[in-house]
Amino acid sequence: MGILSNIFHKIFPSSQGAAQNSSQAAPGAQQRAPQPTPAPASQPAQQPQAAPAAAPMQRVDVEAVLNGMQQQSGQQLNWRTSIVDLLKLLGLDSSLQARKELAAELHYTGDTNDSASMNIWLHRQVMNKLAENGGKVPADLKD
Repeated sequence: MGILSNIFHKIFPSSQGAAQNSSQAAPGAQQRAPQPTPAPASQPAQQPQAAPAAAPMQRVDVEAVLNGMQQQSGQQLNWRTSIVDLLKLLGLDSSLQARKELAAELHYTGDTNDSASMNIWLHRQVMNKLAENGGKVPADLKD
């Protein structure tokens, strides 16, 4: 999926140990972790395969993850409102061309030459996608 996939890989833990560390940073996320259990129960023969897939489905406190990344970086980035700062914080390309590619991935129908409008839309869509894929995102950052 390209840039959006890269965003997911930076925010969502790729291993069970990392998922537990994220849950410890966000106690509310730990309480919602039982969501993946029904999938292995419905297909008991595939338990070893289902375990790695279950890690990204755990509720990850996106705000806590990004705030932690910002503290470690020492940079003053406004990831809460700026798609450029969010991409920079994640160590991803934040150029206009990269943002246009992300807009194409997310099916942006507006004018990509109006970067201000596109950037606002992109930030909102990325937050929505994070929430749809297991991220706990503050309500004011999504639609």
